[in-house]
Amino acid sequence: MANSHQGSEWISISDMMAGVMMIFLLIAVSYMVIISQTEKQLALQNVELKELNKQMSDIAKTHEDLQAALHKDLIAEFSKNLESWNAEIDADNTLRFKEPEILFDQGQKEVKMRFKEILDDFFPRYIRILAQDKYINDIDEIRIEGHTSTEWQNAKTLESRYLGNAELSQARALEVLKYCFSNTKIDGNKEWLIKVLRANGLSFAKPLETPELSRRVEFKVITKSNQKIMDILDVNKDREKIKE
Repeated sequence: MANSHQGSEWISISDMMAGVMMIFLLIAVSYMVIISQTEKQLALQNVELKELNKQMSDIAKTHEDLQAALHKDLIAEFSKNLESWNAEIDADNTLRFKEPEILFDQGQKEVKMRFKEILDDFFPRYIRILAQDKYINDIDEIRIEGHTSTEWQNAKTLESRYLGNAELSQARALEVLKYCFSNTKIDGNKEWLIKVLRANGLSFAKPLETPELSRRVEFKVITKSNQKIMDILDVNKDREKIKE
């Protein structure tokens, strides 16, 4: 009887150990399955990230090539005029008119006669370049920006100086836009220009080395590269939501 009882105890212990082993085996298999799924997910995410990186790199390369080509065309077109206009073209293709004495009278928004003569010559040529097939579909905005110094009459507070110059710089930029848009030589591009031509007054948000240099008007091209990158990121977000 005693031997039989001990045998049954050993059987119970054996069954228990077998059960424990099965549990460990199931845990091990489950872990392996989870690891395998995680590796697949990581591999898929890696492929998606590489594709996203490639798309952004392609956009950056296209933007860089576009800027380089535009810079070359602007220099070729205007290099002989820049000195007489007291203007310059930056590396980012900002065309800056930097002689306040020929732009506007102090504290006034009306475009002076000499600047009108410059704009009559400059703007149709500028638009002819930008309206070329290689640029037109990549242009998001053509900005006419008015900039001022930090000075404002007898203002004693930062707020009054900023707001006074904000109003003046916006009015000046708008007057330049109105004058440029009235040029009959750009009539064939006016429907397009309505979509992209903008006047922005920046007060003294972006001052240059001296007050005199800060009083300026700039023409700047904004491409669609930023919007294209945002579109790609939005598509990527939508994919992530679908997975969830």
